Amino acid sequence: MSELEIVEINHEEIESYRLRYIEGLDQKEAAKKMATSASTYQRILGAAHKKIAEAIIKGKAIKITK
Repeated sequence: MSELEIVEINHEEIESYRLRYIEGLDQKEAAKKMATSASTYQRILGAAHKKIAEAIIKGKAIKITK
C-alpha cells in the first residue's frame, strides 16, 4: 500500500469536534468551554468538519497537531 496523504487537524479544531460530538455540548456551551465567541467556535468546528470529510472521502490519514 502506498503512503497516504495527510490532513492535519490542529488541537483547537479537534477540541471543538470533541466538545460537540463526544461531550454533546451545543454551540454556546462549547464556545464557553473554549473561551471563544460562538461564531469563532462555529468557524473552528467548520474547519474540522471539512478536514475530516476530506480525509474520509479521499482516503487520507488524519494527523492531529498542536
